[in-house]
Amino acid sequence: MSDFNTLVLPELRQAIESHNVEEMRSFCSALHPAATSETLGSLEANEIWTILLEVDATLRAEIFSYFDEDLQVQIIESCPREEIAKLIEEMPSDDRVDVLDEVGKDALAELLPLLSPEDREDFELLQSYEEDACGAETSSDFIRLREGMTVGEAIAEIGSQTHLMETVYYLYVLDSEERLVGIVSAKDLLRRINRQDEPIDGFMKSKGSLVTVEATEKREEAIKLVEKYDFVAIPVVDHNDKMLGVITHDDILDAAVEELVENAHMSAAVDPLGDETYLEANLWTLARKRFMWLAILLFGAITTAIILKFFNNVTEQIVWLVAFLPMVVSSGGNCGGQAATLVVTALATDEISLEDWKRIAKRETAMGAILGGLMAICGYVNAILIYSYGENSVSFIDLLIVPLAVFCVVFISNLVGALLPLLFKKMRLDPALMSNPFVAGLSDALGTFVYLWLALLLIMPFAA
Repeated sequence: MSDFNTLVLPELRQAIESHNVEEMRSFCSALHPAATSETLGSLEANEIWTILLEVDATLRAEIFSYFDEDLQVQIIESCPREEIAKLIEEMPSDDRVDVLDEVGKDALAELLPLLSPEDREDFELLQSYEEDACGAETSSDFIRLREGMTVGEAIAEIGSQTHLMETVYYLYVLDSEERLVGIVSAKDLLRRINRQDEPIDGFMKSKGSLVTVEATEKREEAIKLVEKYDFVAIPVVDHNDKMLGVITHDDILDAAVEELVENAHMSAAVDPLGDETYLEANLWTLARKRFMWLAILLFGAITTAIILKFFNNVTEQIVWLVAFLPMVVSSGGNCGGQAATLVVTALATDEISLEDWKRIAKRETAMGAILGGLMAICGYVNAILIYSYGENSVSFIDLLIVPLAVFCVVFISNLVGALLPLLFKKMRLDPALMSNPFVAGLSDALGTFVYLWLALLLIMPFAA
């Protein structure tokens, strides 16, 4: 695309200087809006606006929607307010809220009075919801039908609401108080196009079978429902069943990607970057978000140091124990991390719930015994290969402390790694916080204590 931009940009700038309207319109209509926005993104904000003013309002809003958020804000803040207000009114309501949230207070104060009362009220309502709530992702652009309409009346109503069409796959039937009472699919409506007088009430999905989300619910709930039912859009209602709008599949996809990125960051003990990308975040911001958790983990590791100090007499008298300490604790950390990841993922995809904790505990108890036994055999083989011969050889009996410790640490760490995410869920915390670094840190302390405590009980009396 860069070669294309190199060729096209000089021509676009020349068209701007000569005010060649035809060429500017031709360029904007020739490509997909996403491709057009990519090329225009290399121009200055005032140059972009000069070109966009020459195309119709719908195409202008569509191209604008593909710009990076920073460029959108720059255009809004630097271009004439009256013209920008018209552009904003053409945008889907959820996109409108997203970009206006990033605009400076002064520019926003000048723009809001220029919007229609309906758009202004809609903006204030959607803005009132928390960023991760379904209400914040809601678009109020949907087709409204009324109870008792016939097929012919419904089709005519769709034609009168074309400016609201973010999606026409579903048509929403509302009562006189704007409460959702039914949904008609466009496919079912078109099947009856030759039966103009048939009431839509007879074939719409009625209230008992409707799937909705409340505006205050977390957007994860909408993601789960869309995944479960394979919806193109899902209606959003308030606590009185009044319909506020819809969350469309593209917004669900964006939300799912954001959740995935956030959970990936948290699983590595990195504070989520929010709206910033890795390259956009400045070094100090990135360092702060990483240092906070690293510092917590560092202080957590002090527990391991305290345990080592407490068992200092054991490691001084039986020096060879120290050689196997990393193997013992890392076995527990790795196993606990695996268990935590499996349970966090299962929670996120609704494969399990808190009510399943007993089944999970039984399953991971058996799994811990199996993995602990297998890892213990590997640990004993390693211990024999390293310390069963030579000047500093250790007896096979004493070396049994290694597989015994590996078994215990793997068994316990596996169970702890599986149950801690459930505990976090119970405490209404994000289970993803129980990340691999936290499980590993906990397993380090636990493994060190178990290993040296077993040595104190089983070897020290005979060593003395």
